[in-house]
Amino acid sequence: MTGLDPASLRPRLPSPLQEIEDDRCARRGVRLFLKRDDLIHPDLVGNKWRKLAPNLAAAAGRPILTFGGAYSNHLRATAAAGRLLGLPTVGVVRGEELADRPLNPSLTRCVADGMRLHFVDRPTYRRKAEPPVLDAILRAAGAQDAYVVPEGGSNALAVRGCRALGEELRGRADVVATACGTGGTFAGLAAGLGPGQRALGIPVLKGGFLTAGIQALQEAAFGARQGDWALDDRFHFGGYARTTPELDTFAEDFEDRHGVAVERLYVAKVLYGVMTLVTEGAFPAGSRVAAVITGAPFTG
Repeated sequence: MTGLDPASLRPRLPSPLQEIEDDRCARRGVRLFLKRDDLIHPDLVGNKWRKLAPNLAAAAGRPILTFGGAYSNHLRATAAAGRLLGLPTVGVVRGEELADRPLNPSLTRCVADGMRLHFVDRPTYRRKAEPPVLDAILRAAGAQDAYVVPEGGSNALAVRGCRALGEELRGRADVVATACGTGGTFAGLAAGLGPGQRALGIPVLKGGFLTAGIQALQEAAFGARQGDWALDDRFHFGGYARTTPELDTFAEDFEDRHGVAVERLYVAKVLYGVMTLVTEGAFPAGSRVAAVITGAPFTG
């Protein structure tokens, strides 16, 4: 491929596994670990590295086109990868009305990293996976030759890339929890864990629809459902990009206790979910529970 091979960016792999002392866990006899995927790479943070790296390699130097909302972590990571690897990137942004407004800090970062933005109306965006609609988007964006990465980066390649996350945790935890957006990271994580380990997904979108999507991703990547996994849909706090004062207070307290910056859209929700389950007695005494820190706060 032209540019650099993704491996040349020197990711920190395996990412560190950090045990933390928390009295809420100690009272229940639970050991809590943080899988610090936020430390993999300063620009391609967390699960974005694991999902993007195999797709960047498959692109073989072609421009990358992908999709996201106005505050998409995935768009920022793709733009950063393009800058670092010398690849053109195109971001298809949900919401045609945004084209006439000043760019928010997230999209401003994308443009600064060289991404060309193409805004589409919301009905078209919802149908972007349909081949005729996708072809029309590619033509309108002037990107017919682009390698297409789906929204959130979740495809079979990404799921297989995220299997390494589970493999890094084999024998090191009884339950591994992560937040779920499109489900690609979780699908790979669950497949990589060993016998006797369980994956717990905390969806950040409401609707309870993600189980079928995760199973479909595993079938596309591995041919069948893999691993022992389940979702708990109680901790979305109103849906994607939604937070509440309760969640903010929890995240601030966690930061004060443990010195770990807590990203609000995903990480705060999985940590809140894990702590709630601990206090509910969901994990037997002696359990080792690992929460995956999939990203870091965006500072603009």
